[in-house]
Amino acid sequence: MANHISSSSSSRPRFLQILIFTIILTARAQLPGTWELIVPNAGIASMHTAVTRFNTVVLLDRTNIGPSRKMLPKGHCRYERNDVVLKKDCFAHSVVFDLQTNQIRPLMILTDTWCSSGQFLPDGTLLQTGGDLDGFKKIRKLEPCEAGGTCDWVELKDVELANGRWYATNQILPDGTVIIVGGRGTNTVEYYPPRKNKNGAVELKFLADVQDNQMDNLYPYVHLLPNGHLFIFANNKAVMYDHEGNTVIRDYPALSGGPRNYPSAGSSVMLALEGDFSTAVIVVCGGAQYGAFIARSTDTPAHGSCGRIVATDPNPGWEMEDMPYGRIMGDMVMLPTGDSLIINGAQAGTQGFEMASNPCLYPVLYRPDQPAGLRFMTLNPGTVPRMYHSTANLLPDGRVLIAGSNPHYFYKFAAEFPTELRLEAFSPEYLSPDRANLRPVIEDIPETVRYGEAFDVLVSVPLSVVGIIDVNFGSAPFSTHSFSQGQRLVKLAVTPSVPDGGLYRIKCTAPPNGAVAPPSYYMVFAVNQGVPSVARWVHLIP
Repeated sequence: MANHISSSSSSRPRFLQILIFTIILTARAQLPGTWELIVPNAGIASMHTAVTRFNTVVLLDRTNIGPSRKMLPKGHCRYERNDVVLKKDCFAHSVVFDLQTNQIRPLMILTDTWCSSGQFLPDGTLLQTGGDLDGFKKIRKLEPCEAGGTCDWVELKDVELANGRWYATNQILPDGTVIIVGGRGTNTVEYYPPRKNKNGAVELKFLADVQDNQMDNLYPYVHLLPNGHLFIFANNKAVMYDHEGNTVIRDYPALSGGPRNYPSAGSSVMLALEGDFSTAVIVVCGGAQYGAFIARSTDTPAHGSCGRIVATDPNPGWEMEDMPYGRIMGDMVMLPTGDSLIINGAQAGTQGFEMASNPCLYPVLYRPDQPAGLRFMTLNPGTVPRMYHSTANLLPDGRVLIAGSNPHYFYKFAAEFPTELRLEAFSPEYLSPDRANLRPVIEDIPETVRYGEAFDVLVSVPLSVVGIIDVNFGSAPFSTHSFSQGQRLVKLAVTPSVPDGGLYRIKCTAPPNGAVAPPSYYMVFAVNQGVPSVARWVHLIP
């Protein structure tokens, strides 16, 4: 009898474990969104990621990281006598990924790109600036090409940065030039191409004023407002900056909840511009508690709060909300619908090598049009921790590419949170099979449009169209360190779609000027009842 009781009681914990595990799996299956492994080994851990108009993706790590898992072509080694690991480096530290074939091609980067910045120029060239060591003042370019091409990085020899930039932020301006803001020990801004009326770098005292004893002013959040000025956020404060006159024209109220920028970074987006394009709303979410970086604390809980502010309002103030999870190092991605996906990161610790724990596997959807308190929706969790040095980028098909995560100084695979070479895609609920018959297909759209130009878009939809089909311009940002530099979504003025020979014709008006949408290539989505098409690339020009 005693043995029988012992056996029965010992089986109960096992039964409960199975029951709990089944409940968790069932709950996960019911949460929106799906995950897929795209590439099991990209060869590098991507610290910086950008999607090109040729439907390829540029992945970029740093050079002085030792051997990667992708070799350069024969005869293309990099020689660096000051590299402590590899004097002769024949490994790739940048690659280009073809979204159609999932093939990876190595690219050659010559100088250190550790914690650097980037932005697409109006002609589609990827501008890449700064880094550490021999890359501190470097300017690089990559002119993207078709997937079968041989385009590669070029380091400019005739120009360099006026100030070295490490942990800086780039933002394209209304005239197509790029402002480069801040960096470690660099409280200035400068421009590419260099401005003729500016003598190199220009002081931005705000960056020095908000620096604390653990920095917290690096990788500032920079958003181009539709009035042509910049919203610049660092630590817990923000200003409106007139880049033409080099003046701060407004100080915003401080955001409560502690620091929000590197090394305590959450993330930030500017919500979709729409209507008359006069209103810009900025959201800042998450971050590490002050002091976690100094103490090298891996278990200090991250912020769960978000601040939302109408940056163009005459008397702006922060509206506070709470995410379902505290999150450090999350990425905020603007989706074609105008919602924002919050993904990646950890629930405790801070930025830095091996300084975070408790990965936040659950993405969250931020729905800005819902009432406060109802804006966050928890989504289907992933299984791969994406910690320090991970990225997230919107793809033309509406999925979100997830890359990187290397919380170690070198590549380290035998660790609790190993260096991550896998590429994954997260598909929001709008791509679920039960919505496939709502998904429009863009059948015809101009390849180039000018500011304010009226143009037509022809789409097909399996089911009859009910209501307005939106046409939205999404930029291709440069994603690094929990912030997508240059990210924006612009909802065009459209007329109701009209049946036209089995298709639907939508009359659209292009963005009015470069302050609303800087000149560049944009992913253009048709959105029907919250379901986006595959994007077509359109060149927006003056």
